[in-house]
Amino acid sequence: MKKQVEIFFTALMFYTRIPCPKWVTHDAEYLNKATRYFPFIGWIVGGICALVYVGTEFFLGAPIAILLSMIAGVLTTGAFHEDGFADVCDAFGGGWTKQKILDIMKDSRVGAYGAIGMILILLLKYTSLSSVPFSQMWMVLLAAHSFSRLCAVLVVATSQYVRENDDAKAKPLAKSISVKEIFPAIVFGLAPLLLFQRADILYALILPLLSTFFLRRYFHKWIGGYTGDCLGATQQVTEVLFYLGLLAYWKIEYTVL
Repeated sequence: MKKQVEIFFTALMFYTRIPCPKWVTHDAEYLNKATRYFPFIGWIVGGICALVYVGTEFFLGAPIAILLSMIAGVLTTGAFHEDGFADVCDAFGGGWTKQKILDIMKDSRVGAYGAIGMILILLLKYTSLSSVPFSQMWMVLLAAHSFSRLCAVLVVATSQYVRENDDAKAKPLAKSISVKEIFPAIVFGLAPLLLFQRADILYALILPLLSTFFLRRYFHKWIGGYTGDCLGATQQVTEVLFYLGLLAYWKIEYTVL
């Protein structure tokens, strides 16, 4: 149990900006095993976003509350995944060879592709959440943040890390996951769906899962695997597609009824 606690705090330290006990170390072995808790980190980040939204919606209105909840998520993770998405936009938008793509992803500067990509995905996230009813928002945020991180774990489980070194841009990354470790990740990633108490909510997972398959295939085609930035991009894309899939399902259900 003590070891699992240490592994969890390792995940919390690397994937968020939440203060951790001083005894938490940068142990590479624990970081690799911390992948199992990545979807559980989604509980924490999604929970913080939900608390901010619920706590401010009455006083400030839904539009501002949604924006504040998004800001809370960015501050909690230190824009960890958003940065990865921007780097992927720059790299795959401006690179035409594997080495060029990898070199661009190491560059700390944000180019046109990255800036445009971030603006569009944040706008899409905001407008999607604007269509979610108040009573459903906290469940949607918990489920989206958890499942999107599970999608990133699936990329780790089915592909391979391609960098030989990370000396130019150090980003913590779990580079593999065993069958034993992926089971808890699946549980943590799917558990928030039980909050909806409806099996048909699984339709909301179709778009995120399809995009995970496509992104994994796309990354493999161009660079032969994934990097930490690729995982961040996967999390961001699948989170937004979870919202869109859920809204589309609700729309179809409402139209049929």
